[in-house]
Amino acid sequence: MAANLLVVYKKNHERIHDESISRIESVLSQRGDISHTMRAREAVSRSDFIGRDLVIVVGGDGTLTSICHNIDETTPVMGVNSHPRSLDSEGSLGFFMDSTVDSFAEDLDAALLGKAIINNLPRLQATITSTSGNIIKTDPALNDLLIANTHQYAPSKYRIQRNELDERQQSSGLLFSTWLGQGAWIRYVADLDELKASREQADSHYFVVSRELATGQSAMAWTDQTTVITSDMHRGYAVPDGWDEYHFNRGAVIRVGLDGPKLKLLSFRSKLGLD
Repeated sequence: MAANLLVVYKKNHERIHDESISRIESVLSQRGDISHTMRAREAVSRSDFIGRDLVIVVGGDGTLTSICHNIDETTPVMGVNSHPRSLDSEGSLGFFMDSTVDSFAEDLDAALLGKAIINNLPRLQATITSTSGNIIKTDPALNDLLIANTHQYAPSKYRIQRNELDERQQSSGLLFSTWLGQGAWIRYVADLDELKASREQADSHYFVVSRELATGQSAMAWTDQTTVITSDMHRGYAVPDGWDEYHFNRGAVIRVGLDGPKLKLLSFRSKLGLD
């Protein structure tokens, strides 16, 4: 039976991306042992991911983070950088995209033969319980998750609880990040080195940072415990990986931890990590 593949691609009408997509589809069309479906990320839906033996994401890290919440933890994912920065300073770093158009045919063989390196990446998730008892789970976040006041000119007010911590804060918001997510933007708002976080704890720990308005100082943690937030905001939201927004009101309780399904991301030369 032929392997059933889904290809999700970034479509921005730039020549280099169009050429990359064309070359990848050409490789796939020459294979008699697979069937494949091509979808632009703007047109993809959850149903497109069901029953796939492999999901191929073509673009940069943003393309992957924008659609990976649709992917369950058993489906392998292969990232292909359509415009590598190593070849063009204007290109994408593509930390999660370990394959390129030039190596795609070889890497595809490794993926289908089970010879690729499997990275089971933890993901953050928030569970929101409203005052009426309704429960909503956010999409899982591969990089980071923001909890803040929807009105950016107003402070984020909340009670935060974790282990012995139990205090009320007014801040510019709470930013949660996975170990690999520190390469996104949490490192630009806090000095994480003093937390002595390590790659060995990446499967169980995550970062939390808030900037307290009264002192201007950042409150930081590297923790394996669930963070519980009780909203004192008229309108707040949780935003995983900068995409969908989940709104809540005053009195809602938000629990955040590494509770999301892991992402089975393939690499081909070395395991993913940060020095």
